[in-house]
Amino acid sequence: MKIDLRSDTVTKPTKAMLEAMMQAKVGDDVFREDPTVNALELKVAKMFNKESALFFPSGTMANQTALKLHTNPGDQVICDKYAHIYNYESGGASFNSGVSCKLIDGDRGMFNAGQVIAAINPDAYYYSKTSLVEIENTTNKGGGACWDFNEISKIKKVCDENKLGFHLDGARLWHALVAKNETTKQYGDAFDTISVCLSKGLGCPIGSVLTGNSEIMQEAIRIRKIFGGNMRQAGYLAAAGLYALEHNIERLHNDHLKAREIGDVLNNLHSIKTVEQIESNIIIFELVDTINEKEFTQKLAQENIHIISMGGGKLRMVTHMGYTDNMHDYLIPYLKKMF
Repeated sequence: MKIDLRSDTVTKPTKAMLEAMMQAKVGDDVFREDPTVNALELKVAKMFNKESALFFPSGTMANQTALKLHTNPGDQVICDKYAHIYNYESGGASFNSGVSCKLIDGDRGMFNAGQVIAAINPDAYYYSKTSLVEIENTTNKGGGACWDFNEISKIKKVCDENKLGFHLDGARLWHALVAKNETTKQYGDAFDTISVCLSKGLGCPIGSVLTGNSEIMQEAIRIRKIFGGNMRQAGYLAAAGLYALEHNIERLHNDHLKAREIGDVLNNLHSIKTVEQIESNIIIFELVDTINEKEFTQKLAQENIHIISMGGGKLRMVTHMGYTDNMHDYLIPYLKKMF
């Protein structure tokens, strides 16, 4: 039995999802004639009370498109030091849009409105022009932490007062919605653009959607083309997204419960120094100094248990729909016995 906890992207479509994909009505999406893609985009836009949405092959491409929509070369984007757009998108912000990132030293990938105010550059020609604030919810490197929506509202006010765009990297937003009993409309009202991923947590083989009002989204399809993201009969993929949005959101509670149970075990092991607070499906922990990180992960791999390093001494496990009850029932006693 292989237990793969490296990411919630390792899942495979269920039989029911595959059936939905094979039954999809398709057309040429470059001509905007794929009815299933159009249906997915309309559904996501309505969920967030936005006017427009666009299907992308990846969350990185959706985020990079959002950055380009909000900025001009030479501008600056405010984000956390843990932000995915800064750490895990191959320097795309500078390469694709010619912008720099003003990094905030937040708490588990989250910051407050006062820190945003302090990060805005003065209005002088020898400073980069601050044009966008970006946040990530849940935070990946922050251990699946969920933002306080009251703080998001305060940051939104700062953005409005300073004429700044506000973008949400919502790759795992579905987890935050379930964990905190929040709504998509709340987020749609707060952000100018939102990217949501369908292959993290929801079990799709591919795909993200970027949504926003028509004024800012009118250039999104052109930028997607520039980035090489146009697709033809993409409805087979979009059908997976439609299925996931209907069937795979509420079940995220199960992933959160399993993550907390794993965290409880790790907290009681002498080999573990710290376990970060677990709010969703990500467990990040550190080993005591006397244990070699590489040897630790290799020992797990020998038992067909796979996790990853986040760098800086942090290790990560991520629960997902492919991590079954049987796997969980095996892993918990194994961890207690082995470490």
